[in-house]
Amino acid sequence: MSTTTKFEQFADLARARRTSLLMNREQPVKAEIIDELCALATWAPNHKRTRPWKFAEFTGAGRARLGKTMAADMVDAEFGDDTKREKTRTKYMRAPSVLVVGCEPHANEMLHHENRDAVAAAIQNVLLGATALGLASFWSTPALTRPPKVLELCGFDQEDRVIAVLYLGWPDGECTAPERPMLSITRVSS
Repeated sequence: MSTTTKFEQFADLARARRTSLLMNREQPVKAEIIDELCALATWAPNHKRTRPWKFAEFTGAGRARLGKTMAADMVDAEFGDDTKREKTRTKYMRAPSVLVVGCEPHANEMLHHENRDAVAAAIQNVLLGATALGLASFWSTPALTRPPKVLELCGFDQEDRVIAVLYLGWPDGECTAPERPMLSITRVSS
């Protein structure tokens, strides 16, 4: 296969990725698929090979438990109002599989920031892999990035940060592509 063809295939995949909650809430995503997506995440660039990513999958009643636990952390942190907390209790039921993605901290400030960047790149690998498999996906930023009870529920360390909550499921409807603004590139040649 030519390099041009590989690029065209990748470009088509990247352009096909959508942020969508239009998914069948009842059709499960097999654990083997989640395992493959998480393994794909580990191919993200990672300076100093700190491998800072952590994953916890929630399915079935575990999704409701995640919602209740996050809402309890919100109460403890005095974050949000009752309406926001109630929404948090139920929102993880919107997808058959919810993947919490965490990030290990680092004592070196530069590596601490680079760890976050590596985890973001890992998340993009998951999202592109999900798209290639025909899954719908949605990247959500959690209400709290260091919710102690959620970190414990996920099996993460208390110093870790939650970078994303990914909703994954089989599509149930069509999601259209958003408009992309004109791209501006600064070029310096001398």
